Amino acid sequence: MSDDHRPATLFEAVGGLDALERLSETFYRGVLADPLLAPVFKDFTATHVRHVAVWLAEVFDGPADFTGELGGHQALLSAHLGLNITEEQRLRWMELMAEAVGRELPEDEVLRKRVLEYFDWGTKIAEDVSASSAGTDLGEPGPTPRWGWEGLK
Repeated sequence: MSDDHRPATLFEAVGGLDALERLSETFYRGVLADPLLAPVFKDFTATHVRHVAVWLAEVFDGPADFTGELGGHQALLSAHLGLNITEEQRLRWMELMAEAVGRELPEDEVLRKRVLEYFDWGTKIAEDVSASSAGTDLGEPGPTPRWGWEGLK
């Protein structure tokens, strides 16, 4: 798709919240069946799929409902405390997400690349935060990051 025919936001380009929910469902089906990743998600609930989709919607310049209803950036980071995510787990997470992106998002190479760049960036932060114990004060992380056609805004 040429730049002049591309939607203004990644949220629009992926197909909105419905598409992000499908992406999240497909991804977590793989995660929960994966011996390396399933232990990280031992407390997984069905609402997690929706919460991830709502987070991604906000990151990709859609509605700010994660901040408005689910605790914002602080809550997202805090949820990773104490998980002790390894680099091997992060890379496997990325493999499974790349497969889900290939199945669920529009066939737009630039769109898929930008989305996966966000996940690479975000999973490095999650891995870093996960090394701190639950209850660690992370300070004020600032607003939810926004990711667009040029990367981090």
